[in-house]
Amino acid sequence: MRDANEALIVIDVQNDFCPGGALAVEGGDKIVPLINEMLPDFHVKVFTQDWHPAAHSSFASSHDGKEPYQTTEMPYGTQVLWPDHCIQGSIGAKFHDNLHRDRADLIIRKGFRPEIDSYSAFFENDQTTPTGLEGYLRTRGVEKLTLVGLATDFCVAYSAVDGRRLGFDITVLEEACRGIDLDGSLDAARRAMRDAGVHVVA
Repeated sequence: MRDANEALIVIDVQNDFCPGGALAVEGGDKIVPLINEMLPDFHVKVFTQDWHPAAHSSFASSHDGKEPYQTTEMPYGTQVLWPDHCIQGSIGAKFHDNLHRDRADLIIRKGFRPEIDSYSAFFENDQTTPTGLEGYLRTRGVEKLTLVGLATDFCVAYSAVDGRRLGFDITVLEEACRGIDLDGSLDAARRAMRDAGVHVVA
């Protein structure tokens, strides 16, 4: 059993990010058994869930003439435009059926504000608007986080870097993550995490 001040953060293991989903990450379903094995070892377990309203501003379909994986400029910076995914209440937004989701102490839903995307478990993409996760972890006495989930180069990496910025000791277990690797984004994410002081474990 891990120490009481350690938490497992399970990021976005949802149907739309697994094979057959709207924004499938190759091998995304393969991490589910690994995560299930880890869950009993942690006193604190938090799951995050992408939770977009229809016509979210991060969807390519919300921008005339734009295709998925192109970019656009938002007030908070450059935004990748995604296929419609993880729409509130949809099958795609549900956790993978085999994930032991009942073991979660807390589920953080993110990306529900129509005007801003949210990769990180801690902040919206403006890097200012909090999700509330930090406060929960502080009140539980958590100092160390292990991050797993989807996708390595976006939601996992953003969460890891933000967690370090907030002073948490962060480990990313790549064995229990999978990446999209959009134009070299996976290597860039690994560099960003290591530069921030994240322990990236293959």
